Order: sequence, then structure tokens, then C-alpha cells
Amino acid sequence: MSREEILKKVNDIFHDVFEDDSIVVVEETTADDVEDWDSLMHITLISEVESAFGFKFQMKDVVGMKNVGEMIDIIQSH
Repeated sequence: MSREEILKKVNDIFHDVFEDDSIVVVEETTADDVEDWDSLMHITLISEVESAFGFKFQMKDVVGMKNVGEMIDIIQSH
């Protein structure tokens, strides 16, 4: 799956999790860029990404992830 395909799927997940179709996620997007992205929403987001892509993040990956681009890197590595 290409980075572009993953990013599209991640955007769809963000729309569902945050119930906001106006969110546009790019690789540089961080939690500071999305209004309701707090620690609880982060857990929900990670869970939805894991379900959508069929793998589990390692805790070190979740803690170290700085932006959506790093999330895509991890998804591609699986």
C-alpha cells in the first residue's frame, strides 16, 4: 500500500473518530493541529488505526510518534 493510500485511509479514520469530515490530515499533522485530539482520543485513534490496518502498535511506537507521517512509517513497516 502506498503512502498516499495509507494517508487517505488515515484521513477517513480521523473523520470517523473525531466525527468531523472537515479535518484534513497531512504527514506533518500533530495532536496540536486537531482541536479535540487529547489523550483519550489518541487511544481511540490508535485502536481504530490498528483495526483498519490489522496490526498492533508497540507501546514505544505510540509514545514516540510525533506526527501522522511517523504513524504512516510504522504502518508501512507492517
